[in-house]
Amino acid sequence: MTKLSLNINKIGTIRNSRGGNNPDLLKIALDAERFGADGITVHPRPDERHIRYADVRELKKIITTEFNIEGNCREQKFIDLVLEVKPHQVTLVPDAENQLTSDHGWNTLLHQDYLKEIIAVFKNAGIRTSIFCDPVKEMIEGAASTGTDRIELYTEQYANQFPMDKWKAVAHYVEAAKIAKQLDLGINAGHDLDLNNLAFFSKQIPELDEVSIGHALICDSIYFGLENTIQLYKRQLK
Repeated sequence: MTKLSLNINKIGTIRNSRGGNNPDLLKIALDAERFGADGITVHPRPDERHIRYADVRELKKIITTEFNIEGNCREQKFIDLVLEVKPHQVTLVPDAENQLTSDHGWNTLLHQDYLKEIIAVFKNAGIRTSIFCDPVKEMIEGAASTGTDRIELYTEQYANQFPMDKWKAVAHYVEAAKIAKQLDLGINAGHDLDLNNLAFFSKQIPELDEVSIGHALICDSIYFGLENTIQLYKRQLK
């Protein structure tokens, strides 16, 4: 079954808005694992507006499932953190400085040389690598040439089109997944996946290894509770 990794950035945002330690991000990570999450994802940014670098170090000590750190690998501070913490997976995102949220995949042709170099750094440290990719044939093929272990399909376009035409929305992703599998790449996915569109996406792409979901799941948990919400999302992946 496709694994569910819970992105806990939003918990950090809520905590930081008032100072102190409420909600307790470390406790929520442990509870999420206990409630059925297959992993924890964080996306530290230079301004530490949600996940703090200290959080990442503390999380590594307690997480017993899978730890995924995603972020802008052009920042030396990010590279140093990942190499220090050594998560199970690092997901490389082409963010600009001060970006609100990730909004596109890598141009794996234009940045081919750089990606090869930085991916080798992480793989030599024993860390599985994944890179953000749009569902475009050339970008998937370019990704395979970088040496990455996996790609993460950036799914905002799918989520936006889903209410109008779900088959059209998913078509490029299905094709991208087929190409990725032919090239022996693992497949992750994330961004704007939710209880409305996740099950359909998952069924059309049985090769899917993992989805990383944060904003929608945390919002749903306000109504349904965290334990129940994690199980609701897990059911969408069966």
